[in-house]
Order: sequence, then C-alpha cells, then structure tokens
Amino acid sequence: MTEAAETRHFRTLFISDVHLGSKAARTDFLLDFLRHHEADTIYLVGDIVDGWRLKRNWYWPQGCNDVIQKLLRKGRKGARIVYIPGNHDEFLRDFPGIHFGGIEVVERTVHEAADGKKYLVLHGDEFDVVVRNIRLLAYLGDWAYDAAIAINVVLAAVRRRLNLPYWSFSAWAKLQVKQAVNFIGEFQKVVAEEARRHQVDGVICGHIHHAVMEDIEGIRYINTGDWVESCTAIAEHMDGTFELINWQRAGLGQGRSDAMEPVAIPPAMVSPAGDMQAA
Repeated sequence: MTEAAETRHFRTLFISDVHLGSKAARTDFLLDFLRHHEADTIYLVGDIVDGWRLKRNWYWPQGCNDVIQKLLRKGRKGARIVYIPGNHDEFLRDFPGIHFGGIEVVERTVHEAADGKKYLVLHGDEFDVVVRNIRLLAYLGDWAYDAAIAINVVLAAVRRRLNLPYWSFSAWAKLQVKQAVNFIGEFQKVVAEEARRHQVDGVICGHIHHAVMEDIEGIRYINTGDWVESCTAIAEHMDGTFELINWQRAGLGQGRSDAMEPVAIPPAMVSPAGDMQAA
C-alpha cells in the first residue's frame, strides 16, 4: 500500500482514457493520484477529453478544470507532458507538433526507457475495426455504455441499502462481450504486432480500458487502463522497470501497485460496437 502522505517520483508516468466531460470520469481519484505522484515525463495516451460526449451534451464541472490545471502546473514545474490524442479527442490530431501551455501534441511516439528498451506509445483506436470503419456503430456503442453506467448508479444505491458489496453491471456486460468475441485478446495481439513491425521492445497503449502488463511473443504489451472504473496508470522507475498502479481499490491516497508482473484489473465496459468506452 502507498501511504496517503507519501509523494513518489518516477521517471515516466503514462495515463489514458480519463474522458473529461463524462459524468463518470473519476476526476477525484485522478487529482489525488497526481498529488501523490511526480514524474520527469508524463504521457497522456489518448481520450483525456471526451469530445464525443461534449458534442452531445456539454458537461464540464470544476473537477475537469482542476485536472487540466494540475497537469499544466506540473508542466510549469519542469515535467515534460506529451499528449497523444485518441478517438474521443481526435480533434487534436489536426495539431501534431503543436505545444500549448507546455503540453506537446504528437500522433504517436517511441519512448526509450532508462534501461535502453524502446516502446511504441499510441492510443490504439486505429486497431479497432469498429471505430476505424463503422463510426456510426461506435457512437451507438458509446450511447449504450452511458446507459450501462446509469444502471450502475441505481444498482449501487440498492445494494448499499441491502448491505451488499459493490457490483459493476458495466464490468459484467463487458466481460460477456469479451467472452463472445475475444476482443481484448485480438486487440493485444494486433497492437503487439505493430510494435514488432517498428522493431521496438514493447508497446504502451490505452483505448480498451483494460490495464495489464504482459509479454506477447517477445513483445512487452502494456495497457494503461482508464480513469472511469479501474483508475490505473503505468509508471516507469528510474531503472527502466514498469509498475501498474491501481489508485481506486484501496481508496483515495492508498493505491495498490503491481511491479512488472502481468496484472489484469477488473475491466470497465466494452460496447456492443467493440470500442471500449468510458462512462
């Protein structure tokens, strides 16, 4: 466990799928995480802002501003911040190489770890057939996930009254879809193959909201997870080793860490369209 008052400093932090503008974005957990973690470089690996939802219904509470201000403040203090847009914040893909407020926008990049190993860093939506080729279906899946989260809220209230433990309907629904189409496994294989094609040692991505570190046929596959349900990030230590940090399970300021071992965090939700959406 991490003590609440402790601040940890890493060489690199990787965060994705915050979905600012979504009512279920866990800005409270992310702010707490950012207060207790510093890094020389911070990669924002896509879907930080949820442009899809903001187009449908503008929702931008103070917590969203606080997250942006916290990141900008870290940039002003000397951290390098690299923003790799995803499909939900794809409007930023029109500005590669642009710096705003100390944040650098790139489409994808190669990160060299302290031990000399190289990792392709990208969001990953380009390997999701639905998002790439059937955009309408992806939008419908996004709407379906909103409905799943609404069901979550009602069920959580009922289960609390009955003194039952929390159970996530959206996580259950995602698991059913995953079992039917094996989406996660196929996504991981394709992304790992892209890393192999670039002749690097591994890949770091987001998009599917499924935090894990594992080896796939000699390629180190690392997924950052999300800040909707799993509340996870990837950290690189000064010696080049990686750690998966889960900041939700033990409550604010007391996250659980898993260093270098393959770790599967209970997933969020995959829409019927195949794109794993935030809430």
